[in-house]
Amino acid sequence: MELERAVETYLRHVALERGLSDHTIAAYRRDLVVYVEWLRARGTAKIEAVTPALVTEFVAERAAAEPPPAASSLARLQSSVRGLHRFLVREGRVDDDPSGRLRPPKTPRRLPKALTISQVEDLLDAAGPAPGSSDASAAEPAAVRDRALLELLYATGARVSEIVHLDVDDTVHGDLLRVRGKGDKERVVPVGSYAHAAIEAYLTRIRPALAAKGRATPRLFLGVRGAPLSRQSAWLIIQAAAERAGLTAHVSPHTLRHSFATHLLQGGADVRVVQELLGHASVATTQIYTHVTADALRDVYATAHPRAR
Repeated sequence: MELERAVETYLRHVALERGLSDHTIAAYRRDLVVYVEWLRARGTAKIEAVTPALVTEFVAERAAAEPPPAASSLARLQSSVRGLHRFLVREGRVDDDPSGRLRPPKTPRRLPKALTISQVEDLLDAAGPAPGSSDASAAEPAAVRDRALLELLYATGARVSEIVHLDVDDTVHGDLLRVRGKGDKERVVPVGSYAHAAIEAYLTRIRPALAAKGRATPRLFLGVRGAPLSRQSAWLIIQAAAERAGLTAHVSPHTLRHSFATHLLQGGADVRVVQELLGHASVATTQIYTHVTADALRDVYATAHPRAR
């Protein structure tokens, strides 16, 4: 089988059968294009001709590149290559898996950086006025939408891709939100009163006018021309709000997700409840946030206990 055909067959599988996001599939495609070009440069045109030695040489060469790739990028590259070859063996397209000896590199555990509650409030205020405030009636339409977007991100801890793909009907339960996560798995997340008020203000005052500018769409958040708001646009909205709020640390949509989890745990929430709210398949993924709150516990202990120092 030609290398390119093997890659396309695998990518169709992960897109249709495993339900991976467009972002993840695009990353797999980039990795495998590099892999195919490298194999062709060494005279290998058929997937059956790939040997363990070639796979090992490819990974070693990528690891030694200048500048050196991040451990996470190298791990994803290996995952892409292993996934391709394992799939072809399972499907009976080839007899052997030449990537079987690959071992993923150890990636350093990076603790998420959360904003303080005060910083979150500054960020929300910088996005747009709070519903019911003296400035709300005169606010620009985009500011009302942006406030609703950021309130919802922080109130639910949802990924930005999950929020921009919400439909209006996903909010019909009032204080509950229906979210579709990775692998199209659905979960229900409570929405606090602040985010609920911001969404109501956006739905009644702003969205109808935005929707009239574009084609009919059920999406909750719309751009200024009436098209569904993109993930990139949401990222830019958050960046602009962070600049106006004077936040010097890097702030992204994931920062609000980290802050959501950290603040819940600091407030006494059970880690398994937070796991469910975040949509993590394993509690081990959620437990990284317990290290963040442990740091806070150490600080309190160090300042409050008479014999801590």
